[in-house]
Amino acid sequence: MMKAWRLESLPDVLTVEEAAAVLRVGRNTVYEAIRSGEVPSLRIKRRILVPKSALLHLLGGHGRGSESPSPR
Repeated sequence: MMKAWRLESLPDVLTVEEAAAVLRVGRNTVYEAIRSGEVPSLRIKRRILVPKSALLHLLGGHGRGSESPSPR
């Protein structure tokens, strides 16, 4: 059974695995989004963390990969 996430109950920073679960994508997809700059991240030594605020921004449709039409 899939774990239900409440956005307000998430910690301020998430591991890549936690971010993948919230976004319902694979871990490699999150790593690729971090590499491309689509998802901001923090690196502390060997750990990569994703700020909750970055996920909220992305889920709000304000990320680089949002479906909003581009101006012409």
